Amino acid sequence: MDAIRTEALTKHYKVGFWRPRPYVALDSLTLQVGAGEVFGFLGPNGAGKTTTLKLLMQLIYPTSGHAEILGKPIGDLGVKRRIGYLPEQPYFYDYLTAEELLEYFASLFGYTAGERQARARRLLDEVGIGAERRLQLRKFSKGMLQRVGIAQALINDPEVVFLDEPMSGLDPLGRREIREMILGLRDRGCTVFFSSHVLSDAETLCSRVAILAHGRLVTAGRLSEMLAFQVRGWELLVNGLTEAVLARAKERGDVVRATAVGEGRYALELPLNPAPERTLADLVAQGAALVSLTPIRDTLEDFFVQQVSGASRPRFSETA
Repeated sequence: MDAIRTEALTKHYKVGFWRPRPYVALDSLTLQVGAGEVFGFLGPNGAGKTTTLKLLMQLIYPTSGHAEILGKPIGDLGVKRRIGYLPEQPYFYDYLTAEELLEYFASLFGYTAGERQARARRLLDEVGIGAERRLQLRKFSKGMLQRVGIAQALINDPEVVFLDEPMSGLDPLGRREIREMILGLRDRGCTVFFSSHVLSDAETLCSRVAILAHGRLVTAGRLSEMLAFQVRGWELLVNGLTEAVLARAKERGDVVRATAVGEGRYALELPLNPAPERTLADLVAQGAALVSLTPIRDTLEDFFVQQVSGASRPRFSETA
């Protein structure tokens, strides 16, 4: 059973004053997200990512199409107890402390006072909120509020978690901690659906992604299928390479580009063919030492730019 499924999900907004016309914010989105996977929902600002999440949370309602979560329609009350949600810009009551806020959210799920306190402490530890948990939220930075928002999304041990730009406002250490938390959720069997325009996070975390542009699904699939066979060459890092040996390798066409990294240390770009083993063997035979050999391939960012640049522009619906 799919954890999340949408079928031709569409959302129009009325824009304009004198003669409002329906603007297509989301156009016939059809997706399937398997149980227990980390699914990346990618796209530039204005692509329709937040609109999709709001539709799934029933904060807004679709113009047409439908969606299911855990095999039930998105309006099912039983499903709502089994999901967690972090909005893009979470806003909390400023005069509550982080502990009080999480205990309040836990109370909405019917936990006892002892369970509420235990859950709040555990989750604040997991997201890296220490002694600050007793401060009022109005004294928190954006990154700290983001951590608290992630904690509240997990207060009920959800089976499916929706995260809208979860890395927003976090420093590098915070990003790493949240990545580890997301992978931990996956290992426990939780489905994580997160939207982002930070492509390195998706590349690190996701087994599958979907790319949205101008309200339309551009492509979806496994990262391995998008990236695995797009090797364009090889980067060879060597020590002890002399200029004479390098010049002969360039003349033979074995090296496309060479960048001096240090004394006798070079980063060499090799063509896809011939195989890099031959060039490496020749250089080693003439005194060079291998440091690393890495395939040069398109990244998710390259793929993202290619797909988005080819997508059609947003349009107004012809129907009123």
